[in-house]
Amino acid sequence: MTSTLRSARWFAPDDLRSSGHRSRLMQMGYDAKDWGEKPIIAILNTWSDLNPCHAHFKHRIDDVKRGVLQAGGFPVELPVQSLSESSLKPTTMLYRNFLAMEAEELLRGHPIDGAVLMGGCDKTTPALVMGAISAGLPMIFLPAGPMLRGHYKGEHLGSGSDAWKYWDERRAGTITDEQWIGVEEGIARSYGHCMTFGTASTMTAIAESLGLTLPGASSIPAADANHIRMSTRCGRRIVEMVHEKLGPEKIITEKSVANASAVAMATGCSTNAVVHLIAMARRAGVPLTLEDLDGISRTTPVIANIRPSGKQYLMEDFYYAGGLRALMAEMKELLHLDAMTVSGFPLGATLEGAEVHNSDVIRPLSNPIYHEGSLAVLKGNLAPDGCVVKPSACEERLRVHEGPALVFDSYPEMKAAIDDEDLDVTPDHVLILRNAGPKGGPGMPEWGMLPMPKKILKQGYRDMLRISDARMSGTSYGACILHVAPESHVGGPLSLVRTGDIIRVDVANRTIDMLVDEEILAMRRSAWTRPADKYERGYGWMFSKHIKQANEGCDFDFLETAFGTAVGEPDIF
Repeated sequence: MTSTLRSARWFAPDDLRSSGHRSRLMQMGYDAKDWGEKPIIAILNTWSDLNPCHAHFKHRIDDVKRGVLQAGGFPVELPVQSLSESSLKPTTMLYRNFLAMEAEELLRGHPIDGAVLMGGCDKTTPALVMGAISAGLPMIFLPAGPMLRGHYKGEHLGSGSDAWKYWDERRAGTITDEQWIGVEEGIARSYGHCMTFGTASTMTAIAESLGLTLPGASSIPAADANHIRMSTRCGRRIVEMVHEKLGPEKIITEKSVANASAVAMATGCSTNAVVHLIAMARRAGVPLTLEDLDGISRTTPVIANIRPSGKQYLMEDFYYAGGLRALMAEMKELLHLDAMTVSGFPLGATLEGAEVHNSDVIRPLSNPIYHEGSLAVLKGNLAPDGCVVKPSACEERLRVHEGPALVFDSYPEMKAAIDDEDLDVTPDHVLILRNAGPKGGPGMPEWGMLPMPKKILKQGYRDMLRISDARMSGTSYGACILHVAPESHVGGPLSLVRTGDIIRVDVANRTIDMLVDEEILAMRRSAWTRPADKYERGYGWMFSKHIKQANEGCDFDFLETAFGTAVGEPDIF
């Protein structure tokens, strides 16, 4: 075997241990011509029977393997956690770092020269990328692709977004049970992840703009034949990357992170992008902060007219309009075009020839759907370390707002009250949910889109200000302020708010405050006691002990690059 290949450490030496390695491959029916002098390519597959976003990965694995074989590599499938967003409880965010650890250790501990990462459902993209960055081997990301547009009675339905919308209408009594079932049946029509610009599409777009996918890969619908061809090209390309020694350290740099941040803002990204992008960047040694992201947002308009920030179109329309390559070409003056990509070419070269085929779906910078980027970072005495809001998804009247708090200490408490038509609540109230952050959730569940009170829905309102230390599904919409840091579970100021306190928010000036005297807050602080942790053993206990706050990316402290020296190659004796 070629001695420059990492896997040669396992198979090339003429000793007993390597003989055993070779013998065990032969046990599976392979011989030296299958693996000898060939890069061994790991394909990390997040397929499972409970992950509808990745249902096609059972077949795509064969497409990737075909490409690896065509290029002269030896493909091996390594199944990893699936993290189904729709089924895994209490939240997939509890297990993002678990999958990152699994990916890192699998790649480091096995005879692997390069990796294809198969992901797309919300947490699989950042988890696989984080783990692969830390492992340090050449890698390429294969996005699952969005599902086809939903349909109901001649209308296009967007996954998540329209579920929230029609559920509120059902609670308000404006649609029937039969109509609701029609929405359920029509909203998800194929395999693939959410076809709005929710967290899944946001994260695959970030992976592409970081330079980790083949050009245009993140926009292809999962059910399109082009997705099969792209999968095979990933297999061919990773073999070339191994020979070129093109690893993540040459791709994920300050320039590529800045590109990914700008592209995320231009797409109307999910608020979850903040947590994941910070975590991925820091794995690569790039010290990205909330302030950096807010600065980029202020100078990057939203030009992807895709729900939920947009009003009409979905990811299938985005693909037909030119996809992410076309969007990046429209905003190339805001990008570092010399940033390297897995294609072996700088970003600028991969955008040559990209065209916008529908300028209402992908707008020019001169005609955005929102003049600033997708997200805004607010700070004040309610969130000293910051919190996040998506201004483009809020009703304009709520971007500057002052009103009394209505506080809930748990989701069950909130859920029980919200349908009470005698609830003492007005459209000016500010709903607050606490104890739902990284430690308090635990795992920072997607509870941040607090449901509108039924009383308010029946008055004709469809939005009001809502604040929490939780996250929110990227398919959601509305005036929801999220990721309040420090979280209430560790004694952050959110733990001190009382029902009736006046809350003031000014998105343009990036402020969020409770108008309460400091003396009163000091008295409340001295009387506060920390809630008990929910886990006393196992992974949940480890999570609670080592998870960092939302403004720092919610990585484990011991996984960040700065925690210790890089892990070396495993001993083979």
